[in-house]
Amino acid sequence: MYSIVFFVLLVLFVANLYLFVAKKFTLGKNERLKSRKAIEQLFKEGKRFTVPPFRVFYTTTADKCLLLGVGASTKNFKKAVDRNRIKRLIRESWRLQKNELGEVANRQNTGLHVFIIYTERELPACEQVFEPVGRAIQKLVKLIEV
Repeated sequence: MYSIVFFVLLVLFVANLYLFVAKKFTLGKNERLKSRKAIEQLFKEGKRFTVPPFRVFYTTTADKCLLLGVGASTKNFKKAVDRNRIKRLIRESWRLQKNELGEVANRQNTGLHVFIIYTERELPACEQVFEPVGRAIQKLVKLIEV
């Protein structure tokens, strides 16, 4: 009897641990900045800085959510395939590096809306996106902690 209960508790613990670890590096729909109203407010009232090859717009919010939006110019990239690849690379880099920013935002009891725009004219490689996104996240961490 006790061995069955112990086994069930062990399975539940491992399942919860797996979900906790799996959720740590996700970027679901609830973490994306999709609201037109929120995006317009971000561009109108938010702050901005540049980390080549990106321009980063951000604003702090009262809710404790960390939302990301990404974009690439139609002027610089005529093909939607190229724009989508750039956005996919930015989202993937953000997904892998956002945890420190989320922890800092939680400690400060604040949320953050971030929009990253790729400004270069050449199609980037993965490495050319990963490192600048990391620098942008570090800059956001410093700006939030102040």
